[in-house]
Amino acid sequence: MANYDFPQDLRYSREDEWVRTEGERVTIGVTDYAQQQLGDIVFVELPEVGRTFEKGEPFGVIESVKAVSDLFAPISGEVKEINPALAEAPESVNEDCYGEGWMIVIVPADSTEVSALLDAGAYAQHVESRTD
Repeated sequence: MANYDFPQDLRYSREDEWVRTEGERVTIGVTDYAQQQLGDIVFVELPEVGRTFEKGEPFGVIESVKAVSDLFAPISGEVKEINPALAEAPESVNEDCYGEGWMIVIVPADSTEVSALLDAGAYAQHVESRTD
């Protein structure tokens, strides 16, 4: 398997988003696997603050030199913040997907959805089992 970084303190969706819980807020971005598969990120479209999303619903679009992909909400909730730096520097997703390349912050509608996501080990197995 290629060399991917999956921090132990995060939770992961099968659609390659990560989730970091910070009190009542949840920060979301794309995983190291996703950004490596996409290649050089050239554009990120994020929702407006105040929008609500159901788990699994597309919340934005990420575009690379290779492909355009939807971003899927790993949990339900209301967007409280977006990363404005991605408009000018979408490449931060490639450079630091778990830090400066974060995408949105939401307040979860149901906090139990976070615990239902994959832990780092389960996500690593999910990535390893893929053929795409």
